[in-house]
Amino acid sequence: MRILISGASVAGPALAYWLTRYGFSVTVVERAPALRKAGGHAIDLFRPAMDIVEKMGVLERVLAGKTGVERLTIYREGRSRPTELDLSRVMGAISDRHIEIMRDDLSEIFYDATRDDADYVFGDSIASISDDGQVVFDSGRTDRFDLVVGADGLHSNVRGLVFGPEQRFTTWIGAYLAVMSVPDHLGLDGRMECVAGVGRMAGIGSTAHMDDARAVFLFRTPEPLDYHHRDVDRQKQLLREHVEGLGWEVPRLMEELDRTPAFYFDSITQLRMDTWSRGRVTLVGDAGYCPGPAVGGSTSLAVVGAYVLAGELAAHGGDHTKAFPAYEAEIRDYVHRSRAFAVNAAKRIVPASRLDLAALGGAVRLINSLPVALTRAAAKIGSKGVRLHDSIALKDYASTPWPRSFSASS
Repeated sequence: MRILISGASVAGPALAYWLTRYGFSVTVVERAPALRKAGGHAIDLFRPAMDIVEKMGVLERVLAGKTGVERLTIYREGRSRPTELDLSRVMGAISDRHIEIMRDDLSEIFYDATRDDADYVFGDSIASISDDGQVVFDSGRTDRFDLVVGADGLHSNVRGLVFGPEQRFTTWIGAYLAVMSVPDHLGLDGRMECVAGVGRMAGIGSTAHMDDARAVFLFRTPEPLDYHHRDVDRQKQLLREHVEGLGWEVPRLMEELDRTPAFYFDSITQLRMDTWSRGRVTLVGDAGYCPGPAVGGSTSLAVVGAYVLAGELAAHGGDHTKAFPAYEAEIRDYVHRSRAFAVNAAKRIVPASRLDLAALGGAVRLINSLPVALTRAAAKIGSKGVRLHDSIALKDYASTPWPRSFSASS
Protein backbone atom coordinates (compact mmCIF):
# COMPACT_ATOMS: atom_id res chain seq x y z
CA MET A 1 0.00 0.00 0.00
CA ARG A 2 1.49 3.33 -1.10
CA ILE A 3 1.22 6.45 1.06
CA LEU A 4 2.37 9.93 0.08
CA ILE A 5 3.32 12.39 2.84
CA SER A 6 3.69 16.09 2.08
CA GLY A 7 6.22 17.76 4.39
CA ALA A 8 9.63 16.70 5.75
CA SER A 9 9.90 18.80 8.89
CA VAL A 10 8.84 16.88 12.04
CA ALA A 11 5.40 15.31 11.63
CA GLY A 12 6.18 13.94 8.15
CA PRO A 13 9.35 11.99 9.01
CA ALA A 14 7.82 10.85 12.34
CA LEU A 15 4.83 9.46 10.44
CA ALA A 16 7.12 7.90 7.83
CA TYR A 17 9.02 6.09 10.58
CA TRP A 18 5.97 4.33 11.94
CA LEU A 19 4.31 3.66 8.59
CA THR A 20 7.40 1.97 7.13
CA ARG A 21 7.71 -0.21 10.21
CA TYR A 22 4.13 -1.36 9.74
CA GLY A 23 4.96 -2.39 6.18
CA PHE A 24 3.58 0.55 4.18
CA SER A 25 5.43 1.96 1.17
CA VAL A 26 6.06 5.63 1.92
CA THR A 27 7.08 8.61 -0.21
CA VAL A 28 7.76 11.99 1.40
CA VAL A 29 7.67 15.07 -0.83
CA GLU A 30 9.14 18.35 0.40
CA ARG A 31 8.95 21.76 -1.29
CA ALA A 32 12.38 22.84 -0.02
CA PRO A 33 15.37 21.79 -2.16
CA ALA A 34 17.01 20.00 0.77
CA LEU A 35 16.52 19.24 4.42
CA ARG A 36 16.71 22.46 6.40
CA LYS A 37 19.80 22.51 8.63
CA ALA A 38 19.89 26.09 9.85
CA GLY A 39 18.86 25.00 13.36
CA GLY A 40 15.45 26.62 13.31
CA HIS A 41 13.88 27.77 16.54
CA ALA A 42 13.73 25.92 19.83
CA ILE A 43 10.78 23.60 20.37
CA ASP A 44 9.64 21.53 23.35
CA LEU A 45 9.09 17.80 23.61
CA PHE A 46 6.98 16.71 26.57
CA ARG A 47 6.37 13.29 28.12
CA PRO A 48 4.19 11.61 25.45
CA ALA A 49 6.45 12.77 22.61
CA MET A 50 9.55 11.74 24.58
CA ASP A 51 8.04 8.28 25.12
CA ILE A 52 7.51 7.99 21.36
CA VAL A 53 11.05 9.18 20.65
CA GLU A 54 12.28 6.40 22.93
CA LYS A 55 10.13 3.83 21.06
CA MET A 56 11.70 5.08 17.82
CA GLY A 57 15.19 4.31 19.14
CA VAL A 58 16.44 7.89 18.73
CA LEU A 59 16.27 9.01 22.36
CA GLU A 60 20.04 9.18 22.74
CA ARG A 61 20.42 11.51 19.75
CA VAL A 62 17.52 13.70 20.87
CA LEU A 63 18.99 14.05 24.37
CA ALA A 64 22.39 14.89 22.84
CA GLY A 65 20.73 17.68 20.84
CA LYS A 66 18.95 19.37 23.72
CA THR A 67 19.61 23.07 24.05
CA GLY A 68 20.49 22.93 27.74
CA VAL A 69 19.19 26.47 28.28
CA GLU A 70 18.24 26.66 31.97
CA ARG A 71 18.75 30.30 32.92
CA LEU A 72 16.80 33.29 31.64
CA THR A 73 17.80 36.86 32.40
CA ILE A 74 14.89 39.28 32.07
CA TYR A 75 15.29 43.02 31.67
CA ARG A 76 12.07 44.98 32.07
CA GLU A 77 11.67 48.05 29.91
CA GLY A 78 12.41 51.13 32.01
CA ARG A 79 14.38 49.18 34.65
CA SER A 80 18.13 48.69 34.74
CA ARG A 81 18.25 45.76 37.17
CA PRO A 82 17.50 42.34 35.60
CA THR A 83 15.67 39.38 37.09
CA GLU A 84 16.97 35.81 36.82
CA LEU A 85 14.60 32.90 36.16
CA ASP A 86 15.48 29.24 36.70
CA LEU A 87 13.83 27.67 33.65
CA SER A 88 14.31 24.14 34.97
CA ARG A 89 11.81 24.93 37.73
CA VAL A 90 9.25 26.16 35.23
CA MET A 91 9.59 23.15 32.93
CA GLY A 92 9.71 20.78 35.90
CA ALA A 93 6.30 22.10 36.91
CA ILE A 94 4.91 21.52 33.42
CA SER A 95 6.31 18.06 32.67
CA ASP A 96 8.24 15.28 34.38
CA ARG A 97 9.93 14.39 31.08
CA HIS A 98 10.84 17.29 28.86
CA ILE A 99 13.63 18.64 26.70
CA GLU A 100 14.08 21.65 24.47
CA ILE A 101 15.71 21.04 21.08
CA MET A 102 16.11 23.04 17.89
CA ARG A 103 13.39 22.20 15.36
CA ASP A 104 15.74 21.51 12.44
CA ASP A 105 17.91 19.27 14.65
CA LEU A 106 14.87 17.15 15.53
CA SER A 107 13.84 17.05 11.88
CA GLU A 108 17.28 15.79 10.89
CA ILE A 109 17.18 13.07 13.56
CA PHE A 110 13.80 11.83 12.31
CA TYR A 111 14.95 12.04 8.69
CA ASP A 112 18.07 9.99 9.42
CA ALA A 113 15.89 7.36 11.09
CA THR A 114 13.74 7.00 7.97
CA ARG A 115 15.88 7.87 4.95
CA ASP A 116 16.73 4.22 4.20
CA ASP A 117 13.12 3.05 4.38
CA ALA A 118 11.09 5.93 2.88
CA ASP A 119 11.56 7.61 -0.49
CA TYR A 120 12.26 11.34 -0.01
CA VAL A 121 11.68 13.75 -2.91
CA PHE A 122 12.95 17.29 -2.35
CA GLY A 123 12.31 20.38 -4.44
CA ASP A 124 8.78 19.40 -5.44
CA SER A 125 5.23 19.83 -4.20
CA ILE A 126 1.71 18.55 -4.83
CA ALA A 127 -0.28 20.46 -7.46
CA SER A 128 -3.48 18.40 -7.41
CA ILE A 129 -5.03 15.30 -5.83
CA SER A 130 -7.89 13.37 -7.40
CA ASP A 131 -10.47 11.34 -5.50
CA ASP A 132 -8.86 8.08 -6.60
CA GLY A 133 -5.41 9.09 -5.33
CA GLN A 134 -3.92 10.36 -8.60
CA VAL A 135 -1.39 13.07 -7.74
CA VAL A 136 0.07 15.69 -10.05
CA PHE A 137 3.24 17.38 -8.82
CA ASP A 138 4.51 20.87 -9.55
CA SER A 139 7.34 19.27 -11.54
CA GLY A 140 4.74 17.79 -13.91
CA ARG A 141 5.27 14.24 -12.69
CA THR A 142 2.13 12.17 -11.96
CA ASP A 143 1.70 9.16 -9.71
CA ARG A 144 -1.02 7.29 -7.85
CA PHE A 145 -1.11 6.68 -4.11
CA ASP A 146 -3.59 4.83 -1.93
CA LEU A 147 -3.49 7.60 0.69
CA VAL A 148 -2.13 11.16 0.94
CA VAL A 149 -1.19 12.85 4.22
CA GLY A 150 -0.63 16.57 4.66
CA ALA A 151 2.15 17.08 7.20
CA ASP A 152 3.09 20.44 5.73
CA GLY A 153 2.43 22.85 8.58
CA LEU A 154 0.06 25.66 9.41
CA HIS A 155 0.05 26.91 5.79
CA SER A 156 -0.56 23.40 4.44
CA ASN A 157 -0.68 23.03 0.68
CA VAL A 158 -2.56 19.71 0.97
CA ARG A 159 -5.21 21.23 3.21
CA GLY A 160 -5.72 24.05 0.74
CA LEU A 161 -6.14 21.64 -2.18
CA VAL A 162 -8.58 19.33 -0.41
CA PHE A 163 -10.40 21.36 2.25
CA GLY A 164 -10.29 24.91 0.93
CA PRO A 165 -8.73 28.29 1.79
CA GLU A 166 -6.76 28.60 5.01
CA GLN A 167 -8.85 31.51 6.35
CA ARG A 168 -11.83 29.19 6.74
CA PHE A 169 -10.07 27.35 9.55
CA THR A 170 -7.70 29.80 11.24
CA THR A 171 -8.28 31.81 14.41
CA TRP A 172 -5.68 34.44 15.27
CA ILE A 173 -5.05 34.53 19.02
CA GLY A 174 -3.48 37.92 19.30
CA ALA A 175 0.28 37.86 18.81
CA TYR A 176 3.21 37.34 16.44
CA LEU A 177 6.44 35.37 16.68
CA ALA A 178 9.71 35.96 14.87
CA VAL A 179 12.97 34.01 15.12
CA MET A 180 16.29 34.57 13.39
CA SER A 181 19.86 33.32 13.51
CA VAL A 182 22.40 35.88 14.72
CA PRO A 183 26.03 35.89 15.95
CA ASP A 184 26.41 35.05 19.63
CA HIS A 185 27.92 38.42 20.50
CA LEU A 186 26.94 38.04 24.18
CA GLY A 187 28.71 34.69 24.67
CA LEU A 188 25.54 33.11 26.03
CA ASP A 189 26.45 29.37 26.02
CA GLY A 190 23.37 27.82 27.61
CA ARG A 191 21.71 31.04 28.70
CA MET A 192 19.02 33.29 27.35
CA GLU A 193 18.57 37.01 27.91
CA CYS A 194 15.51 39.05 27.03
CA VAL A 195 13.83 42.42 27.44
CA ALA A 196 10.12 42.67 28.21
CA GLY A 197 7.95 45.68 27.47
CA VAL A 198 4.23 46.25 27.32
CA GLY A 199 2.94 44.13 24.47
CA ARG A 200 6.36 43.04 23.19
CA MET A 201 9.43 41.00 24.11
CA ALA A 202 12.81 40.29 22.52
CA GLY A 203 15.41 37.74 23.54
CA ILE A 204 18.58 36.00 22.45
CA GLY A 205 19.91 32.60 23.47
CA SER A 206 22.52 30.02 22.53
CA THR A 207 23.69 26.55 23.50
CA ALA A 208 26.98 24.73 23.89
CA HIS A 209 26.67 22.98 20.50
CA MET A 210 25.65 26.08 18.53
CA ASP A 211 28.15 28.36 16.80
CA ASP A 212 25.62 31.19 16.65
CA ALA A 213 22.52 32.27 18.58
CA ARG A 214 18.77 32.62 18.07
CA ALA A 215 16.99 35.92 18.51
CA VAL A 216 13.30 35.57 19.40
CA PHE A 217 10.63 38.27 19.24
CA LEU A 218 7.02 38.24 20.46
CA PHE A 219 4.59 41.12 20.15
CA ARG A 220 0.87 41.82 20.36
CA THR A 221 -1.23 43.85 17.96
CA PRO A 222 -4.85 44.95 18.32
CA GLU A 223 -5.73 43.59 14.88
CA PRO A 224 -4.17 41.03 12.51
CA LEU A 225 -1.36 42.37 10.33
CA ASP A 226 -1.54 42.50 6.55
CA TYR A 227 1.16 40.34 4.92
CA HIS A 228 1.64 37.11 2.99
CA HIS A 229 3.31 34.19 4.77
CA ARG A 230 5.95 33.98 2.01
CA ASP A 231 6.68 37.73 1.82
CA VAL A 232 9.85 37.85 3.93
CA ASP A 233 10.66 41.50 3.15
CA ARG A 234 7.26 42.61 4.44
CA GLN A 235 7.65 40.43 7.53
CA LYS A 236 11.02 42.01 8.35
CA GLN A 237 9.51 45.47 7.91
CA LEU A 238 6.70 44.62 10.34
CA LEU A 239 9.17 43.24 12.89
CA ARG A 240 11.23 46.44 12.78
CA GLU A 241 8.13 48.58 13.27
CA HIS A 242 6.91 46.65 16.29
CA VAL A 243 10.18 46.42 18.23
CA GLU A 244 11.37 49.95 17.51
CA GLY A 245 12.39 51.76 20.68
CA LEU A 246 12.48 48.63 22.82
CA GLY A 247 16.13 49.26 23.66
CA TRP A 248 18.55 46.77 25.22
CA GLU A 249 20.21 44.66 22.46
CA VAL A 250 17.32 45.12 20.02
CA PRO A 251 19.00 47.78 17.78
CA ARG A 252 22.00 45.49 17.36
CA LEU A 253 19.74 42.56 16.53
CA MET A 254 17.93 44.65 13.94
CA GLU A 255 21.28 45.30 12.26
CA GLU A 256 21.49 41.54 11.65
CA LEU A 257 18.02 41.30 10.16
CA ASP A 258 19.01 41.75 6.51
CA ARG A 259 21.98 39.37 6.69
CA THR A 260 20.58 36.58 8.84
CA PRO A 261 20.83 33.15 7.16
CA ALA A 262 17.56 31.98 8.72
CA PHE A 263 14.41 33.97 9.46
CA TYR A 264 10.96 32.86 10.62
CA PHE A 265 7.88 35.02 11.12
CA ASP A 266 4.28 34.01 11.69
CA SER A 267 1.13 34.86 13.54
CA ILE A 268 0.22 32.90 16.65
CA THR A 269 -2.79 31.33 15.03
CA GLN A 270 -4.91 28.31 15.82
CA LEU A 271 -6.27 25.92 13.24
CA ARG A 272 -9.78 24.73 14.03
CA MET A 273 -11.31 22.02 11.84
CA ASP A 274 -14.20 19.66 12.57
CA THR A 275 -12.44 16.84 10.75
CA TRP A 276 -8.90 16.34 9.41
CA SER A 277 -9.84 13.71 6.83
CA ARG A 278 -11.61 13.70 3.49
CA GLY A 279 -11.66 10.63 1.25
CA ARG A 280 -8.13 9.27 0.87
CA VAL A 281 -6.54 12.39 2.39
CA THR A 282 -5.85 13.23 6.01
CA LEU A 283 -3.80 15.81 7.92
CA VAL A 284 -1.34 15.47 10.78
CA GLY A 285 0.35 18.01 13.07
CA ASP A 286 0.03 21.74 12.43
CA ALA A 287 -1.56 21.09 9.04
CA GLY A 288 -4.63 19.75 10.81
CA TYR A 289 -4.67 21.04 14.37
CA CYS A 290 -2.06 23.69 15.11
CA PRO A 291 -2.85 25.01 18.62
CA GLY A 292 -0.64 28.07 18.09
CA PRO A 293 3.13 28.40 17.47
CA ALA A 294 5.19 28.83 20.67
CA VAL A 295 2.24 28.54 23.04
CA GLY A 296 0.48 25.19 22.62
CA GLY A 297 3.08 22.42 22.50
CA SER A 298 2.43 21.88 18.80
CA THR A 299 5.57 19.79 18.17
CA SER A 300 4.71 17.26 20.86
CA LEU A 301 1.16 17.16 19.52
CA ALA A 302 2.48 16.51 16.00
CA VAL A 303 4.72 13.63 17.13
CA VAL A 304 1.81 12.04 19.00
CA GLY A 305 -0.52 12.58 16.04
CA ALA A 306 1.93 10.85 13.67
CA TYR A 307 2.30 7.90 16.04
CA VAL A 308 -1.47 7.51 16.41
CA LEU A 309 -2.27 7.88 12.70
CA ALA A 310 0.24 5.19 11.71
CA GLY A 311 -0.91 2.93 14.53
CA GLU A 312 -4.57 3.18 13.55
CA LEU A 313 -3.82 2.54 9.87
CA ALA A 314 -1.90 -0.59 10.84
CA ALA A 315 -4.57 -1.70 13.32
CA HIS A 316 -7.27 -1.41 10.64
CA GLY A 317 -5.31 -3.17 7.92
CA GLY A 318 -4.81 0.00 5.90
CA ASP A 319 -8.57 0.64 5.62
CA HIS A 320 -8.67 4.44 5.80
CA THR A 321 -12.46 4.51 6.14
CA LYS A 322 -11.99 2.99 9.60
CA ALA A 323 -8.48 4.21 10.47
CA PHE A 324 -9.04 7.92 9.86
CA PRO A 325 -12.06 8.23 12.18
CA ALA A 326 -10.25 6.15 14.83
CA TYR A 327 -7.19 8.43 14.56
CA GLU A 328 -9.31 11.55 14.99
CA ALA A 329 -11.22 10.09 17.94
CA GLU A 330 -7.99 9.03 19.66
CA ILE A 331 -6.29 12.43 19.46
CA ARG A 332 -9.22 14.85 19.56
CA ASP A 333 -9.18 15.46 23.33
CA TYR A 334 -5.45 16.25 23.26
CA VAL A 335 -6.05 18.69 20.41
CA HIS A 336 -8.91 20.49 22.19
CA ARG A 337 -7.00 20.74 25.46
CA SER A 338 -3.92 22.07 23.65
CA ARG A 339 -6.06 24.74 21.99
CA ALA A 340 -7.50 25.89 25.34
CA PHE A 341 -4.04 26.00 26.91
CA ALA A 342 -2.62 27.97 23.97
CA VAL A 343 -5.31 30.65 24.16
CA ASN A 344 -4.51 31.27 27.84
CA ALA A 345 -0.75 31.16 27.22
CA ALA A 346 -0.97 33.67 24.37
CA LYS A 347 -2.67 36.11 26.73
CA ARG A 348 -0.04 35.71 29.44
CA ILE A 349 3.26 35.20 27.64
CA VAL A 350 3.74 38.91 26.86
CA PRO A 351 2.86 41.58 29.49
CA ALA A 352 -0.34 43.29 28.35
CA SER A 353 -0.09 46.32 30.64
CA ARG A 354 2.26 48.30 32.87
CA LEU A 355 0.79 46.43 35.83
CA ASP A 356 1.58 43.06 34.22
CA LEU A 357 5.11 44.23 33.47
CA ALA A 358 5.63 45.36 37.05
CA ALA A 359 4.27 42.06 38.37
CA LEU A 360 6.67 40.04 36.21
CA GLY A 361 9.58 40.46 38.59
CA GLY A 362 7.57 39.31 41.60
CA ALA A 363 6.29 36.25 39.75
CA VAL A 364 9.83 35.26 38.77
CA ARG A 365 11.11 35.64 42.33
CA LEU A 366 8.26 33.45 43.60
CA ILE A 367 9.02 30.69 41.12
CA ASN A 368 12.71 30.75 42.03
CA SER A 369 11.98 30.55 45.76
CA LEU A 370 9.54 27.61 45.73
CA PRO A 371 10.84 24.02 45.94
CA VAL A 372 10.37 22.18 42.66
CA ALA A 373 7.93 19.70 44.23
CA LEU A 374 5.79 22.55 45.54
CA THR A 375 5.91 24.36 42.17
CA ARG A 376 4.75 21.16 40.46
CA ALA A 377 1.92 20.71 42.96
CA ALA A 378 0.85 24.33 42.51
CA ALA A 379 0.84 23.86 38.74
CA LYS A 380 -1.49 20.89 39.06
CA ILE A 381 -3.94 22.74 41.30
CA GLY A 382 -3.77 26.38 40.39
CA SER A 383 -3.27 26.54 36.63
CA LYS A 384 -5.87 24.81 34.50
CA GLY A 385 -4.30 22.49 31.97
CA VAL A 386 -0.65 23.42 32.56
CA ARG A 387 0.35 19.74 32.84
CA LEU A 388 -1.88 18.61 30.01
CA HIS A 389 0.97 16.89 28.15
CA ASP A 390 1.90 14.59 31.02
CA SER A 391 -1.75 13.62 31.42
CA ILE A 392 -1.95 12.16 27.89
CA ALA A 393 -1.98 8.35 27.79
CA LEU A 394 -0.58 6.80 24.63
CA LYS A 395 -2.37 3.86 23.06
CA ASP A 396 -0.12 0.84 22.78
CA TYR A 397 0.09 -0.40 19.18
CA ALA A 398 2.79 -2.95 20.01
CA SER A 399 0.35 -5.83 19.51
CA THR A 400 -0.22 -4.77 15.91
CA PRO A 401 1.46 -7.44 13.72
CA TRP A 402 4.40 -5.83 11.90
CA PRO A 403 6.34 -5.65 9.72
CA ARG A 404 3.58 -6.54 7.27
CA SER A 405 2.60 -5.53 3.76
CA PHE A 406 -0.77 -4.17 2.68
CA SER A 407 -2.23 -4.52 -0.76
CA ALA A 408 -3.56 -1.43 -2.52
CA SER A 409 -7.10 -0.49 -1.50
CA SER A 410 -9.84 -0.69 -4.08
